[in-house]
Amino acid sequence: MAEKLIEYDVKKFADVMASDAPAPGGGSASALAGALGSALVSMVCALTQGREKYKEYEEETAAVMAAAQTLKDQLLEAVDSDTDAFNAVSAAFGMPKSTDEEKAARSKAIQEGMILCIESPLAMMHKSLDVLQLAQRVAAGFNTSSASDLGVGVLLVKAGLHGAWLNVKINLGSLKDKEKAVAYEEEAKGILQEASALADSLYEKIEEML
Repeated sequence: MAEKLIEYDVKKFADVMASDAPAPGGGSASALAGALGSALVSMVCALTQGREKYKEYEEETAAVMAAAQTLKDQLLEAVDSDTDAFNAVSAAFGMPKSTDEEKAARSKAIQEGMILCIESPLAMMHKSLDVLQLAQRVAAGFNTSSASDLGVGVLLVKAGLHGAWLNVKINLGSLKDKEKAVAYEEEAKGILQEASALADSLYEKIEEML
């Protein structure tokens, strides 16, 4: 069984990404950015816990911390699932195409792989919005000595969000089902607009705290 990307150490992961291997690429990097952003949201909550000065925020930050940890784990899983989706498409393109039956099977496999390559980053976008909504809850009351950490978390999630959008967009044109492609695009654009606005608002608020 092949080693998972998330089991690599940081140097190995960066070195593989820097190589001529087509995957992991931008999709996996986007998932990792989102996971790190969610981890920072959790960290800020942890730094708020157990401090008398911030006692009024303990219940809320405890709930947010648990949710952020879950999203962090899900986004880490997406680091591999995004690369798996790309590999599925690559394998489909390598299928034989000598007969009509083989061509039909190959085309079907390619389309199924393309859907995976859209749905994986689309799921990342949904999770990115979830993380930003958690950050919004934290920003209402937390240990402000970690404000810069929260700001970096927001920036990482926004980067992951936009990276995931690019990975949705690049694959839409390969779908033969144009109605499905339009539905995917509209869903992704809606998330992008809402999450980007939230990220920008949060960043501005956090910057003013410093």
